[in-house]
Amino acid sequence: MNSNLLNTPIDYLKGLGANRSEIIKKELKIFDYKGLVNLFPNRYIDKSKYYKIKELPNFSCDVQIIGEISNLSEIGIGRKKRLVAHFNDGEDEIELIWFKSVKWLKKSLLLNTKYIAFGKLNFFANKVSIPHPELELYKPESLSLRLKLQPIYPSTETLVKKSISNKVISNLVKSLLFDVKLKFKETIPDYLISELKLLDKNSSIYNVHFPKNNELLSEAIRRLKFEELLFLQLQLLKKNINRKDKIKGYNFNVVGNNFNKFYKEVLPFELTNAQKKVLKEIRNDLGSNAQMNRLLQGDVGSGKTIIAFMTILIALDNGFQACLMAPTEILSVQHYVGFIEMSKLLNINIVILTGSTKASQKKEIYKALELGEIDIIIGTHSLIQDKVVFKNLGLAIIDEQHKFGVAQRSKLWAKSTTPPHILIMTATPIPRTLAMSAYGDLDISLIDELPPGRREITTVHRYDSNRLSVFKFIKDQISEGRQVYIVYPLIEESKNMDFKDLMDGYESLSREFEQPKYQISIVHGRMKAQDKEFEMKRFENKETQILIATTVIEVGVNIPNASVMVIESSERFGLSQLHQLRGRVGRGIHKSYCILMSGNKLSNESKLRLKTMTQTNNGFLIAEKDLEIRGPGDIMGTQQSGVIDLKIADLISDQKILTYARKFAKQILEDDKNLSKEKNSNLLNTYNHLVKNKDLWSYIG
Repeated sequence: MNSNLLNTPIDYLKGLGANRSEIIKKELKIFDYKGLVNLFPNRYIDKSKYYKIKELPNFSCDVQIIGEISNLSEIGIGRKKRLVAHFNDGEDEIELIWFKSVKWLKKSLLLNTKYIAFGKLNFFANKVSIPHPELELYKPESLSLRLKLQPIYPSTETLVKKSISNKVISNLVKSLLFDVKLKFKETIPDYLISELKLLDKNSSIYNVHFPKNNELLSEAIRRLKFEELLFLQLQLLKKNINRKDKIKGYNFNVVGNNFNKFYKEVLPFELTNAQKKVLKEIRNDLGSNAQMNRLLQGDVGSGKTIIAFMTILIALDNGFQACLMAPTEILSVQHYVGFIEMSKLLNINIVILTGSTKASQKKEIYKALELGEIDIIIGTHSLIQDKVVFKNLGLAIIDEQHKFGVAQRSKLWAKSTTPPHILIMTATPIPRTLAMSAYGDLDISLIDELPPGRREITTVHRYDSNRLSVFKFIKDQISEGRQVYIVYPLIEESKNMDFKDLMDGYESLSREFEQPKYQISIVHGRMKAQDKEFEMKRFENKETQILIATTVIEVGVNIPNASVMVIESSERFGLSQLHQLRGRVGRGIHKSYCILMSGNKLSNESKLRLKTMTQTNNGFLIAEKDLEIRGPGDIMGTQQSGVIDLKIADLISDQKILTYARKFAKQILEDDKNLSKEKNSNLLNTYNHLVKNKDLWSYIG
């Protein structure tokens, strides 16, 4: 068919006036025929069952009754006026109620005439009624033609208020499909349709809107979801292939003195099998002649830093410099101290560059870096300044990558004539489905095994009313020589309120834990860097037993003697942040605890988050639950939201289809990486259109 027909504005649809057209454009962002075709139903109602009034369920649900209106009356005055119809099925009676369009309805409804009434049961004051039912004249001859599965489309409050009901939307789609008789191009190759027993495109579109039966509906949905996810995966995997083809990387084919000496003489423990596997993946990348672009995922304490350091040693053995960029000064210092400790038997030069580095030191660092006298530089955003120039940057590592924007990361890549190898690390576990989607163009390594000796943390939820018993527990732990974190929330929009919460907490804790018996450190975002460092050092040296902080300690703090993490107002934190904070304890030989404090009134979502934290320490299970609770958009933020703006598939419920789609996308590209073979012509046409228009569903005609 002429694809221009799909671009026809919805204003031309029969039965849609100018006013309704404008409301639909504004509320549903639908402007043309293709937009309406791609408004997929949220759910379906089975209209094959008819109830007798005496058999109606005693709970709220959708029902369908055949009967007659015996009486109509207006009740109330002004805005509270409603129209009540007594609907009789020959044996019993139920009230049908309308609160809008009362005058028009009263004129149009017929008494003693058979209707089919459909709507949701409402129970109020021991009476059952159906508010705003759909009414359809009963015609025995057309019963067999009625759709038993009725589509329910997305809607908004404004659409309902303006009387643009589900029936109106459904009729518009029906008019478009059956009057205009749209035909749809096939986008998936015949061999794939045959192998996966997929429904064809045309049947899928018609049956997803107006299913002939349950089986065809199920097949239509499966096919359209697979199609959407297949093209998402083709796009991501092809991007990865193109990058490897076009962007040549430095070939690190030497594993030399630095790496071997560290591995044989310095490394104080045996690497876990998971760490060995990841290191092998990285070594393969570095020697492949293509630029490495790898995401390293590992739960809190899984040993990512050792892998990062050993990767850097390979870069140094091949005559290149390396850098590590971290989001906070605390984390940068932590990495610097750790790297200095690990390199004590090695002849390498490591420096740190942050906002608090003195101006005179900065000048020396800039000069030495450009001359190649510095092997490793660790720092914050300071590393992406124009003044930072490398002699030969071969490897860039980014820690906690989600804290940096795309533009910030790309500034780091630009500091080398040949793009450096990239290793991105995160201790925030990413759900598998998101990893395959939002990060689907990266190679992904996973450390899914904790080193031996890491002890499981006992997590409990306590209400504010339990505070005295929590204080007693803290005192008991301190008496045994342990230390305690107490963390307050920090939400950008309410910094003043959060600061007040922190200071109020500090004052009340100072009264409960009096000097000189107890010493307290405090760390928050308003402090100067040197003051933060001073307080952190006091806690690290066991001069203070309690560290009160905002979430600046979320990452990069490693105090093995700290055994208790108390999180105040824990209901205000997301799951991943709670898990990160909990990971600050359990780093030594002592039994550790995480106490989630909250108010007594909690939303269902908050209860679910806190319950999840008390039930598992597994970061990947927590990430999956977080995805389930918040959805992909909230987790990824706006930066990657476009990647996962799906029309019919769902990353949470369609994991199995996503896995299949990625598997087949890989197979297709391994056989035909440019999609140039005749058998893949459908895929190539659709793929090119998708890349050009950034929208799979605009390609349907």
